[in-house]
Amino acid sequence: MPDQFSGACESVPSTSRESLPGRRRVLPVVSVIREGRVERFVETDPTLSSAAWTGMALEEHSVPPSVNSRHEHVENFLQVILGGSGKYEVLTGGRTLRFDATPGTTFLLPRGTIDEVRWFGPTHRIGVAIQPSLLRSALTEGGQGGDPELVEQWHLMDPHISSVLVAMKTDLDDGSPAGKLYGESLANALAVYLVTRHAVRRFPAETYRGGLPGYRLRRVTEFIEHNLADEVSLEQLAAVAGMSAHYFAELFKRSTGSAPHQFVLRRRIERAKEALRNPRRSVIDAGFGAGFKNPSHFARVFRKLVGVSPSTFRLKTR
Repeated sequence: MPDQFSGACESVPSTSRESLPGRRRVLPVVSVIREGRVERFVETDPTLSSAAWTGMALEEHSVPPSVNSRHEHVENFLQVILGGSGKYEVLTGGRTLRFDATPGTTFLLPRGTIDEVRWFGPTHRIGVAIQPSLLRSALTEGGQGGDPELVEQWHLMDPHISSVLVAMKTDLDDGSPAGKLYGESLANALAVYLVTRHAVRRFPAETYRGGLPGYRLRRVTEFIEHNLADEVSLEQLAAVAGMSAHYFAELFKRSTGSAPHQFVLRRRIERAKEALRNPRRSVIDAGFGAGFKNPSHFARVFRKLVGVSPSTFRLKTR
């Protein structure tokens, strides 16, 4: 099957939101094929979405009782019920499956799965599309070994999957203070878990020893310093280090004591502090120069991590 997820994501910027009367519209990024057309996987508009992460896209939905008509999944698909309960019916592979949904109920479906789902009660859900490349990169340092195939599961209860997806949602709700870096780190950790626990052919988890060689660590930290004002992705940092994303993230944390997203966010706050100590720099300029999206986002994250607002910090350091 052609890789249609990446094209769909490229057409939806991570900050794309249309102003509607009395509400904010978030554009969908998780797709299925229905009657030969690539469409959103449910009819409702998402309340939250991300198209910026490499290899994965996430949506949050509140859905009334409905029928999700026959469709084929463009990518590997995860769905977790956050709230609501009730019966649902799945028509797939000539079978009719009936279950009771509760918070934590999870669908785990390989790409190419064809189904129709009938929901008999309202639900609050997270839906996720996962590219094969993300699962493939989770196999070994070099990303070799072909495309892992996930086991089709329609009523899975796995607290680890649920907790990772909720952490992704929380990061998006918070405005992603470290940019897409944290979401991508969670996505890679989830991919490793899926290929080691929920693949048709299970792959052993890798054992990590030591940290990044000094010269690779220096290359990465210099890259971060030179690009703090811009969006930094896990894939970029891993490429600078010359290794796969999940392998890099593990070794970077061993070397620095911090996950990549924590390290970048801490450096952004320190750069903002340096700018705030300079009377020639405005508070707004300090935020943008440290890579924050807008003044309100900068003020919220700065207060959360430093304990005072940027303006108060400036006054105290004069």
